[in-house]
Amino acid sequence: MSDDRDTDAGGDVFDGSFEAIRVGRDGNVATVTVDRPDDRNALNATVRSELKNALLRVEESGARVIVLTGSDECNAFVAGADVSELRDRDLFEQRAASARPRVYEVVDGLATPVVAAINGHALGGGLELAIACDIRIARRGSKLGQPEINLGIIPGGGGTQRLPRLVGEGQAMRLILSGELIDAAEASEIGLVEQACASEAFDDRVDELAGAIADKSPLALEFAKESVRAASRTGLDEGIDYEAQLFVQLFATQDKDEGIDAFFDDREPEWQGR
Repeated sequence: MSDDRDTDAGGDVFDGSFEAIRVGRDGNVATVTVDRPDDRNALNATVRSELKNALLRVEESGARVIVLTGSDECNAFVAGADVSELRDRDLFEQRAASARPRVYEVVDGLATPVVAAINGHALGGGLELAIACDIRIARRGSKLGQPEINLGIIPGGGGTQRLPRLVGEGQAMRLILSGELIDAAEASEIGLVEQACASEAFDDRVDELAGAIADKSPLALEFAKESVRAASRTGLDEGIDYEAQLFVQLFATQDKDEGIDAFFDDREPEWQGR
């Protein structure tokens, strides 16, 4: 059985050399696509390894925002883990597979903002991948859920921890204990996704949002993301102190001067990332 060791460690991340994912870039927006349409983009060891490798290298490339999505050919963002791999594992093999950092922690730990473009079903590990992202936009008609309970297991990629932080303990309990799937509209209503879009508007909305983020100072984006993340991981006073520290640090940057000068000059800023 294959493992989650990094593959494709060399070369240009945008050169098309991956087996199960595609990586592209348009200006400051990078798009990483899970590309296993015959298996509904399921997360197997190859996908997990390539995603970890690609996401870290995309961040090093200087992209200001990453869009994470699934191949459009199968109506799935990521339809879950590859169940055949789960069936073959014993306790010791699963312990090794669950060792961190997994792809979920890699996504969560990126300094670059990550937008999950949920263009189809996001189930099990697929939903866990989406909720590790910073922002989620879902196409109407998509189904989302944590159906692991139906297999006699529980979410193991952070679902029991990240889901309550997004939707509250009660809604998380409902989804995890019942295995119930919900549509994109309900997901938006309970705060699981930030927006549900009609199919004809979905791509444009993702592009619009990613472009708006990519137009900002990379330093300010990194600090803003770090500060917002602290809100759910620290107490209020500690979080406000941390925000103040990050705010003050930006006053030593060229981007802060450029942003304010551009405001007074009524022009678009030219960010330097320093």
